[in-house]
Amino acid sequence: MKVLAISGSPRPRGNTYTLLTHALTVLAAEGLETEYVSLHEKDIRPCLACEKCATDKNRCAQEDDFNGLYRQMAQADALLVGSPVYFGSATPNLMALLDRAGYVARMGDNPFHRKVGSPLVVARRAGVNFTYAQLMFFFIISGMIVPGATYWPIAYGRTPGEVTKDEEGLKTITALAHNVAWLLKKLA
Repeated sequence: MKVLAISGSPRPRGNTYTLLTHALTVLAAEGLETEYVSLHEKDIRPCLACEKCATDKNRCAQEDDFNGLYRQMAQADALLVGSPVYFGSATPNLMALLDRAGYVARMGDNPFHRKVGSPLVVARRAGVNFTYAQLMFFFIISGMIVPGATYWPIAYGRTPGEVTKDEEGLKTITALAHNVAWLLKKLA
């Protein structure tokens, strides 16, 4: 079983990276295969509403980095997506990925249906609940199963690595990762 973690942060080694790799470390210790992808150097453009995915099933007509990443998402058994809070919402590059993945999936075979997944969010101070809810829409509308934790999977930190000082945030991410592993094993 494979878990794919996708970071929507423009920072290659920022706090979103720290949270996602923390979760992947727990999942690997549970015996699961893990992979990390960062969008910071990917060209993922917004959806053009061309609706070509309605006829050209399971792929987007745009020629950027989306289709390869979509295939990775479709092949994974579980998805974790992470974003820092940008003015009260998820990063535009992550939302472009999820918007397009949602459209391609719904117009095609919906490879996300009944897969396990969850968003993780990090902020300096505020906006985590709205951003978490914003990202949850993708998981829910895709028919995915979202496990709980001990709190929302959020943490606080501004400068890279600062999130490691948020003990409660890290404990919550650990609990989420254990629940993802447990659920994947139950569903197998």
